[in-house]
Amino acid sequence: MEVADIFRIHGPGWREAQRGHLSLAQLKVTSAITQCRSAALGGHVLRCDGCGTEQISYNSCRNRHCPKCQSSAAQRWLHARQADLLPVEYYHVVFTLPAPVADIAYQNKTALYGLLFDVAAEVLQTIAGDARHLGARIGATLVLHTWGSAMTHHPHVHGIVPGGGLSPDGTRWVACRPGFFLPVRVLSRLFRRRFLEELQRLHESGELKFFGEHECLADAAAFQAWLAPLRQCEWVVYAKRPFAGPAAVLAYLSLYTHRVAISNSRLLAMDERGITFRWKDYRAKGRTRHKAMSLTPGEFMRRFLLHVLPPGFHRIRHYGLLANGSRRENLAIARELLRVAPLAPSESADEPSATPTPTVVCAHCGHAMVVLQILARDCSIRAPPT
Repeated sequence: MEVADIFRIHGPGWREAQRGHLSLAQLKVTSAITQCRSAALGGHVLRCDGCGTEQISYNSCRNRHCPKCQSSAAQRWLHARQADLLPVEYYHVVFTLPAPVADIAYQNKTALYGLLFDVAAEVLQTIAGDARHLGARIGATLVLHTWGSAMTHHPHVHGIVPGGGLSPDGTRWVACRPGFFLPVRVLSRLFRRRFLEELQRLHESGELKFFGEHECLADAAAFQAWLAPLRQCEWVVYAKRPFAGPAAVLAYLSLYTHRVAISNSRLLAMDERGITFRWKDYRAKGRTRHKAMSLTPGEFMRRFLLHVLPPGFHRIRHYGLLANGSRRENLAIARELLRVAPLAPSESADEPSATPTPTVVCAHCGHAMVVLQILARDCSIRAPPT
């Protein structure tokens, strides 16, 4: 069973019931997932050079919210990032928005998801640059996730950070203490202060929109009263243990960079009880963490579509030493200071491989599959919009 089956069977009736309540981006995602790897998108007839096996391979939708398309996208991204790894400890830091702010973020995705990225990166670089903590210029790769294990709205960013950085004058590599990167409490307090300051600035400039029960927050006095308790509560910043080497970083990134709200492997059943899937209850301990949850098809699709990102929004971003504009130069300096041999030209992530691997290989003998025929996608004429 796949997410596509749920949208294919229950989607038409549910979309009709939700007419006027779904955005164009959400409708595009449902259409892409439903048609992915089906005759609607066309495909190829393939034959193996070795054993003569023939098969039909239908095209993928390549939508970034599709569970089937993200596995290959993650592998391509990881191959390009292998050259960025340094022989140092890597740390995993998570910045999470509290529930009241998350509700506002859902109504202002572009503004507040982008603010979450920028403030988290600023906090990491500010504390790391303080001589009392690390005193170095660091780099970070941040990945946005907007879901919890039960597909509820839970925006947070995962930061993958090298355990050290360049000294302010760029003449030496400054490593953090083994097993300790930066103090979490200091990160949390600065994250809370800076995010609320920028949130206040967005409100004053009229860039925030409020709907439903939050409509009253458009008033300045009401917004100030809403902010007051957020300045007192603890904001969750979580730092995990360092990874066991660069290979572990790549393995971890392959799980996180292109993940969607739920993978097909977590689906258990689709029956009269609804859609049943596995989820992890982080408030429980031990084996009781792993549970099964059943939702009606409508509620399942509603939760899945909560996490559709605005068009053109980048959910993987690089900051500091790893920023796209200067990453190559900064990494070359870091390797020189760490006394690591520079990468050979063939290992550069920016240069294509001289011997590209075949896109499709035979599952029986491993030989390359050749294209015999191209199947055109469905070009049926649609009625004009009403």
